[in-house]
Amino acid sequence: MTPQEPISLNVNRSVMPFREKLWHISWSFVVLLCLLGAIGVATLYSAANGHLEPWATRHFTRFLVALAVMLAVAMVDVRVWMRYAYVAYAITLVLLVAVEIRGSIGMGAQRWIDLGFIQLQPSEMMKIALVMALARYFHGSTLEEVGHPTYLILPAALVLLPAVLVLKQPDLGTAMMLLMSSAALFFLAGVRLWKFGIIGAAGLSAIPVAWRFLKDYQRNRVLTFMNPETDPLGAGYHILQSKIALGSGGILGKGFMQGTQSHLNFLPEKQTDFIFTMLAEELGMVGGVTLIALYALVIIYGYAMAMRSRNHFGRLTGMGITTTFFLYVFINIAMVMGLIPVVGVPLPLISYGGTAMLTLMFGFGLLLSVYVHRDIQIGRRGAYGNI
Repeated sequence: MTPQEPISLNVNRSVMPFREKLWHISWSFVVLLCLLGAIGVATLYSAANGHLEPWATRHFTRFLVALAVMLAVAMVDVRVWMRYAYVAYAITLVLLVAVEIRGSIGMGAQRWIDLGFIQLQPSEMMKIALVMALARYFHGSTLEEVGHPTYLILPAALVLLPAVLVLKQPDLGTAMMLLMSSAALFFLAGVRLWKFGIIGAAGLSAIPVAWRFLKDYQRNRVLTFMNPETDPLGAGYHILQSKIALGSGGILGKGFMQGTQSHLNFLPEKQTDFIFTMLAEELGMVGGVTLIALYALVIIYGYAMAMRSRNHFGRLTGMGITTTFFLYVFINIAMVMGLIPVVGVPLPLISYGGTAMLTLMFGFGLLLSVYVHRDIQIGRRGAYGNI
């Protein structure tokens, strides 16, 4: 029996009332997200030297809006999201093209569309839209179909097209996340490991060619990662100050709002990319490990909820979103610890930023929708077939 043809149920979950949907939401998962949001508000309050402006109040407001969006998305039948998965992908792809034409430039990159009330970053939205599109494509696919290389041409194109557009902005970190989260979905869909080995070998052999196409600052990041001490006041400044701050925090930290590297402005981008470093300096290793433990709980919950789904689209969507969240956490923390080159990936629900938070909470809404409607069956014919 294939995953896309589950055993029939006696209960028709397609007519589940609103109150029952609320009952089926994993409220413990929602509480975990609220804890992370609260930590973000407190950390941004400290980053502003004890002031709610300019970051903490906006972060709190955005989180409340994103929380409402997440719960609204969770109430929508998972079959509706499957039906419009390609539409969401197409709209986001158009927005990525619009960035190339009329996008706003900030910090040397053209990544945003200015809507007046918000700076929209389509590359963040694509992280969720791509998961939905790939889950829609692989829903109902048999292992025999996935085993044919020609069957993987279309999903590969779905991945490479936005990845190339994001690289042109340039945004290497987001492009890497798109490729890695997509690779996870390909694996979950049944693509054999030896095919990943071939692609990996081809990628390694193409490194000398790819190096020539990197921007100067991207090359500097890679070289600085290998030896940051060669340019301590230039390209290596960020990571050296981050390591100093992490080390100075010790076991218990210097105390809330008492971090010297951050409050004396030695630590750059303390409200966004390097916010974990500031938290670890003030709360020490205990605070950093506690935050990582909360993230681990969210990831465990995410995979557990995805695995409960009785339809293949729900499982792939839930696991894809959870994997994307894991990549956010891993890349950001590894970056500030000097384990990987510095890339522009925020710490989820902690770093200051509107589009990333709203997009991620929308993704968590999809995950909750998968869990709430976990007993719904979806046939190979599409979103409303074989229910």
